[in-house]
Amino acid sequence: MATRGSRSEKVKRIFQQFDNNRDGGLNRDEMAALVVAVNPRVKFSDEQINAILDEVFRTYGEFIDGERGLTYDGLLRTYDDGAGDVDRDFDALGLELYPDENKGASIVSEASSSSIADERVTESQRKQRTTAWAGSPHHEIVFDDTWKLVDELEILLKRLQAKQAKTGKFKSDNFDAYSDAGWSRELGPSAELSEKRVYWEETGPDYGIFVKELGALRSRADGARSREEAFDGQMAIGRVLYEHQLFKEALISFKRSCELQPMDVRPHFRAGNCLYVLGKYKEAKEEFLLALEAAEAGGNQWGYLLPQIYVNLGIALEGEGMVLSACEYYREAAILCPTHFRALKLLGSALFGVGEYRAAAKALEEAIFMKPDYADAHCDLGSALHALGEDERAIEVFQKAIDLKPGHVDALYNLGGLYMDLGRFQRASEMYTRVLAVWPNHWRAQLNKAVSLLGAGETEEAKKALKEALKMTNRVELHDAIYHLKQLQKKKVKSNGGANGEGAFVIVEPSKFKTVGEKTTLRQDLGSAIQIRAFQRITRLSRCNVDHLKKEMNGIDVPVTYSGGGGPQKSIRKPNLEGILRRLLRFLKPETFQGAVKAINERILSVLDETGSGRVDLGMFYAVLAPICNGPPNKRKRIAFDALLWRPVNEGSSQIRKVDAVQYIKWLRAIYVPSHGISEILEVHGETDSSMVSFSEFLTMFDDPDWGFGIMSTLLKLENGDRNRHGRRVCAVCRYPVIGSRFREVKSHFSLCNQCYSEGKVPPSFKQDEYKFKEYGSEAEAMKDKCMYFTLQSHKSP
Repeated sequence: MATRGSRSEKVKRIFQQFDNNRDGGLNRDEMAALVVAVNPRVKFSDEQINAILDEVFRTYGEFIDGERGLTYDGLLRTYDDGAGDVDRDFDALGLELYPDENKGASIVSEASSSSIADERVTESQRKQRTTAWAGSPHHEIVFDDTWKLVDELEILLKRLQAKQAKTGKFKSDNFDAYSDAGWSRELGPSAELSEKRVYWEETGPDYGIFVKELGALRSRADGARSREEAFDGQMAIGRVLYEHQLFKEALISFKRSCELQPMDVRPHFRAGNCLYVLGKYKEAKEEFLLALEAAEAGGNQWGYLLPQIYVNLGIALEGEGMVLSACEYYREAAILCPTHFRALKLLGSALFGVGEYRAAAKALEEAIFMKPDYADAHCDLGSALHALGEDERAIEVFQKAIDLKPGHVDALYNLGGLYMDLGRFQRASEMYTRVLAVWPNHWRAQLNKAVSLLGAGETEEAKKALKEALKMTNRVELHDAIYHLKQLQKKKVKSNGGANGEGAFVIVEPSKFKTVGEKTTLRQDLGSAIQIRAFQRITRLSRCNVDHLKKEMNGIDVPVTYSGGGGPQKSIRKPNLEGILRRLLRFLKPETFQGAVKAINERILSVLDETGSGRVDLGMFYAVLAPICNGPPNKRKRIAFDALLWRPVNEGSSQIRKVDAVQYIKWLRAIYVPSHGISEILEVHGETDSSMVSFSEFLTMFDDPDWGFGIMSTLLKLENGDRNRHGRRVCAVCRYPVIGSRFREVKSHFSLCNQCYSEGKVPPSFKQDEYKFKEYGSEAEAMKDKCMYFTLQSHKSP
């Protein structure tokens, strides 16, 4: 971390460079020249320049010296607030520190290396010896006795570190290989974040002695002559502890500071940072909200801190899995501070996380435009471009991230996935190998390496890689993959260019697939039901009891709004809807919940929010969710009907308008079975029908196999049987064990799994004019059918 001295001298050199009239201030013309010079890649319009200058001169009015303009202290304040990166600007301008300034910096370094408190040092030397934050105009130590506390605490920390280093208990890890969180650790530029995580041994006797001595320092701070001095002492102690990554102890001091001055933004902000690092995301969010409340109540006094509060609040919400809500705060930060490249990067990453890829790419490109060497932004942009189908450009962007950070795990792993999708298995294997070189226990990389080797035809190497993955984890998918390899070795099938070493196959047109028996599912229906079932699994809505949907509907008070067409609605913004989903899926871990929100946003909200307003009809949303939640099918349909009754246009009635029922079926099909078509519904049933529909009539519409949601019966079959295994039987095409239903061809006697049957794949060795399949939900059914067959044969025999 750069010392405060070198940092302030750099700002002074920048100031002197643009103070052309040497009057000690930067007027509007001089400030405009500075803004343009430090952003050489940006083509500002006059309106943009004037808007930036208006914001600077308004926000830092206390540092405006009449016609002279912004003072040196004001420019220093802008950099401390994170409005710019002083190191980047200094380099962009091609400036250098004067020799005597460098000499001063070396003196600071020597002073800070001392482990013995020298009471004879001057006040300036003592301040220089402390970490860079202490000299900041926003965070400076106010009282002399506080400096004594800081000095003594530094000595205690060095003593503890020395003792733990001797016993090998003091550790630090380099996090250069991973994507950084991008959050603002201090009320200053987040570029000062350390890339090393320090681990203290907190159970030994040395640490116990340290805590006892630290308690004595805290007591001295509390015993100060005034509340302000006690606050100053506790904040300084917390800051030093935070700098040394003793987050639990720092939190205690910041919490005490909050008690001493509840309406000061800083202790809430820093307490939130500690809680986030400690993994207590909900408590961190609450502290950041208190900081936000204090900042807004304080008017202009704390206005300059709002962007950083918004950023960290967004990150805390992401920690809880609330990505849509986080997007709102990242946007606010980017609006308040347009040069905040981290806010833009985080916004882009969050938008990617909810499936809004185009908007994500735009935000990430803006972040990279401001900071071209931002490896994490390049990595996430590569993922967004891949999602948009711009694969060749995505490869270039991923490679740029790797060039900037050669051991960037996320970029390497994601590039491997991209190569896998493109069928370039050898290149994918190389990427996963590089991931494992940085992170040897990355079991997913090891598994994907095995799959990519299998795709490249290197079966023996794939088998070795799978065994290595099995040493790392005991997940069931690894056992299935190993069994799949064994089947491939037995059959010695040749690759058909498919992924995962899939055997050769022929795709048969749907008209040639016939069914035997009423219980055998049609190929097209099964394909749609499999997609819905996959959506259930991703969102975990199949674990959400439909009764909870009803309780949520009855327990929420949503104001009535009016849409563009004038009809009353109980509409809700997407971030607020995310809060409802969090309560419904409260059993999910944050990262799993993020995946659920992404799937719901992509598949449901994108359809219901036709106009892109960011608002959704909540009653229609409940009705769309009900059929795929957990519970008896009749109850799911009943609650879907109740959700439509709950809407303002039907509220208080026992029937719903037919036009609403038709609209509901339209949305249901558009969301879950888009391949079946939806445009004909309104033409057939009519949109202007003013008649009402009872629940029984609604059921008839719902169950209609052609125009309703008759696919639900097939979905229920998958829900009840998709964990059934059929002994050692494998699919004749993909060679994976058959799970769920088994489809047996009655003439050639080969079997297909759900997936291959729905896709119309058959082995090329069985060429027939048509194929007849019978479905078995379990081997018991198959055995019963076989016994009946032999019985019939015996009766036919003379």
